[in-house]
Amino acid sequence: MRPLLLLALTAASVLASSPIDLPLWSGTMPGAPLSDKPEAIVQKAGDPIVRVTHVQKPDLRVFLPDKDKASGAAVIIYPGGGYGILAIDHEGYQIAQWLNTIGVAGIVCKYRGTGYQHPTPLLDARQALRVTREHAAEWGIDPHKVGCMGFSAGGHLASCVDTLFDVKLDGEDAAVFATMAHKPDFAALIYPVIDMSEGFGHSGSKNTLIGKDAPPELARLLSTQLQVTEKTPPTFLVSTSDDNGVPPVNSTAFYAAMFKHKVPGELHIWEKGGHGYGMLPNHGDVAAEWPVRMAKWLQGRGLAK
Repeated sequence: MRPLLLLALTAASVLASSPIDLPLWSGTMPGAPLSDKPEAIVQKAGDPIVRVTHVQKPDLRVFLPDKDKASGAAVIIYPGGGYGILAIDHEGYQIAQWLNTIGVAGIVCKYRGTGYQHPTPLLDARQALRVTREHAAEWGIDPHKVGCMGFSAGGHLASCVDTLFDVKLDGEDAAVFATMAHKPDFAALIYPVIDMSEGFGHSGSKNTLIGKDAPPELARLLSTQLQVTEKTPPTFLVSTSDDNGVPPVNSTAFYAAMFKHKVPGELHIWEKGGHGYGMLPNHGDVAAEWPVRMAKWLQGRGLAK
């Protein structure tokens, strides 16, 4: 499918979608206490990026494809924003609507970021997979075709979901953890932050997530290129050579670990495109072309129409 046609379908789907909203947690949420600042949606004049700050009520927004084109697969989407804000629209809702055009359910996770440190974002990220599998029959989803996807810091969060599924988190119920319903079947990491210990990651994401002076063992645990094993699910990666915010070595280090452990997947690096483009127009070839490559990858794995 031509890139421009993909973008046109995305725009058309905005009018057709009827998303389902539901809370991520019922009852008391595990993790850090609620932020003392109110949740807010911010968009500056002339800026196409919509930002959510100080998440108080993590939730899911579910976009389901037409039944006649549904593949049965679903992707949980974690927007980026340095663990400080969530770029909820162009790295969330727009991506979910595009996934619907290839028969995949897109489920946007509004996770706790600003004011919350590890493991709170990962607790939310894992819960999103559990809730999706709980509703699988209702939503027409195959519980064995549930993956995750993230952008920038959201890509780091997705990489944690992708690699740390064997690690029980503080505040996580042991019986719930034991079900492994939080393990994804596949993942996609788009211009992801990966490293937290070697200095080629994104210092802002690290400082917000674990603190500037975090213990070395925690920084190493959350440097997810070091946590890849033969059990890591198939993973798709995208970066650009001119990304000065999150250098492409984040993606290449993760892919090198995948190659070492024989994890199936693909890595695509474009020369130009910078950072934070999602599928926005006027960001060069990468913004139009990575969705085409990902669609083909999903199709090749029997996950998309």
